[in-house]
Amino acid sequence: MANLTVIERSPDPETHRPGPGWPSIATWVRALGQSRLGALLLLVGTLGAILWANVSYESYSEFWETHLTVGVGELQLEFTLHALVNDALMALFFFTVGLEVRREFAIGELTSWSRAMVPVIAAVAGLVVPAVLYVLIARGTGWESAWGVVISTDTAFVVGALALIGPRAPGRLRVFLLALAVVDDIGALSIIALVYTERFDPLPLLVAAVGLVGVYLTRYVPTGRGPIYATLSIVVWGAFLASGVHPTLAGVAIALLVPVYRPSRRDVEHALTLARTFRQSPNSDYARAAANSLRESISINERLQSAYAPYVAYVILPLFALANAGVRIDGEILAAAAGSAVTWGIVVGLVVGKLVGVLGSGAVMRALGVGELGPGLSLDRLAGGGALCGIGFTISLFIVDLAIDDPGVQNEARVGVLSASVVAFLVAAVVFRVSDRLHPAKEAGSVLLRPVDPARDHVYGRPDARFTLVEYGDFQCGFCSKASGAIQEVHRELGDDLRYVWRHAPLDRYHPNAVAAAEASEAAALQGKFFEMEHSLLTDQENQLPSDIVRRAAELGLDVDRFERDLVSPEVAARVRDDVLDAEAMDVSAVPTFFVNGRRHSGPYDAQSLIRALHESAGTSVPESR
Repeated sequence: MANLTVIERSPDPETHRPGPGWPSIATWVRALGQSRLGALLLLVGTLGAILWANVSYESYSEFWETHLTVGVGELQLEFTLHALVNDALMALFFFTVGLEVRREFAIGELTSWSRAMVPVIAAVAGLVVPAVLYVLIARGTGWESAWGVVISTDTAFVVGALALIGPRAPGRLRVFLLALAVVDDIGALSIIALVYTERFDPLPLLVAAVGLVGVYLTRYVPTGRGPIYATLSIVVWGAFLASGVHPTLAGVAIALLVPVYRPSRRDVEHALTLARTFRQSPNSDYARAAANSLRESISINERLQSAYAPYVAYVILPLFALANAGVRIDGEILAAAAGSAVTWGIVVGLVVGKLVGVLGSGAVMRALGVGELGPGLSLDRLAGGGALCGIGFTISLFIVDLAIDDPGVQNEARVGVLSASVVAFLVAAVVFRVSDRLHPAKEAGSVLLRPVDPARDHVYGRPDARFTLVEYGDFQCGFCSKASGAIQEVHRELGDDLRYVWRHAPLDRYHPNAVAAAEASEAAALQGKFFEMEHSLLTDQENQLPSDIVRRAAELGLDVDRFERDLVSPEVAARVRDDVLDAEAMDVSAVPTFFVNGRRHSGPYDAQSLIRALHESAGTSVPESR
């Protein structure tokens, strides 16, 4: 069996000697991961702001109110440092949010209503319930209009917190929360635009509209698109600023027009050809051509996400926290906050409202049989995710400044946001610990979480067969190739008494073409040739490049044009991802892994061992002839 612990190799001591002293910054980044490190820096920025404000509130306020003038000649813009962070740098944050929204609707979890139903409905409930609770509690204060403070979830903190305190096998919960966060962000951005725009001048928006048309058309420019995008983005941002619509929304508008697509086979093949040419004749022209071709094979959306994500996570969001979380904490302010309906409305809205909205909608959908939560995403895991959604830090603090103009009430609101984030984190940690106790790793991995469904699964054999053998495998794994011979022998022995099911568990860390091969088999399945493609892939594991896969499709008699379209479809990618998440939820970390009549098989997987296990699990005796 190809176990991860066996395959993984230690670094070469001659090329990976540890340096003296502290580990390098790059080492820390790799160890923590972008999500954890980003959340950690956001926390550092928050604590730094609170400490600074309480040591010297005057210097804190004076620093962020420092005036800057930017411009040429008579065309000048005046900013405070605080406005520079909130209006300009945060536009980049909202730009990356818009890129993620665009990607999810084009090739991600929100491509089809059946897949998106559960996170969309949960997100809407998570917007409405907190707002209602806030208004009920803050009624009569004069600040009922600040209900927008409690509607949003801080994706950066939630993802980082999930990495720190999340349950065992958090993959499916993470996908659910990210899809929910996308819808949540759309709601929050819409509310900022519709509710918290104080003055409005439509004329500059005509300039913005022309700029946005230019952004859309830039995709057709063959080269040099970067400077064009940058120039038009500045124009659009300035037009939004002049119109009175919050300029950060310009980032979202631009991002929604940036194209996104999955890499096509032809683009990948062209890049590979140029890379081989450079290898044979290394010179700067071939190097530049190969690099450009590789870059162009990835959509602009994904390239921009990769380029800006580190700056947003490591610089912009920590700076935002430093500029906005500076609340003085003394007896007088805490006493005012403790007796403030605004503070309590925010705490209850975020902590209770998000939990009730997300968990309640999920429970109702499960009871009604609407949508699918997916194996491993139980209600207790959903409760932990709903609790995490109460961390509404970034956009909550952002809306505090838009919705409240009284400095004292702003302080009370910030105390509420910070308190709610801490409480939500602690509640989620407790729920996840209880959840892991309810779902021990050994028990969760011993049973097939997703029952075999002939309408979904790839089943070889009669649907009503006595014995069921499910394999989680990888088309590039040599052990899976060898196991295929044993499975054929089992089928010859048991005949119509056996139904065999293949599910995907590609070890893409070690097998670079494993995911592509899995998607190829799913594309073939759409034309009724899954097992033919499976056999072809397992018997020739050395040739699984894009051109090889398309050649196999032609040899199998598939409609090649349709096959190529299906290869890059979100439905095919989602089907493979579902199997991967199921495997993770059952702690399938090695392939092949077999489930015999719904129970995990341990031990040898030669034909006779599998036949014996099938009979034993079904309570029947193995015929003596075998």
